[in-house]
Amino acid sequence: MSIVLFLAPFSVALGALGLAAFWWTLNNAQYEDPRGDAERILSDDPVSDRPFEDAPAQPQSPEA
Repeated sequence: MSIVLFLAPFSVALGALGLAAFWWTLNNAQYEDPRGDAERILSDDPVSDRPFEDAPAQPQSPEA
């Protein structure tokens, strides 16, 4: 019976830790995806999975 007195608060604390981690991911925009997973999964081009694909190209510096 004494093990229940240890495991019950431990499981509640573990659940609260998981909930806090989920809340952190929501507040830090971990689920934001402007292109969308649905659009990316339909693409046959493996290059389209690169991040910042739509970003403008960086200007090249002149070589000396």
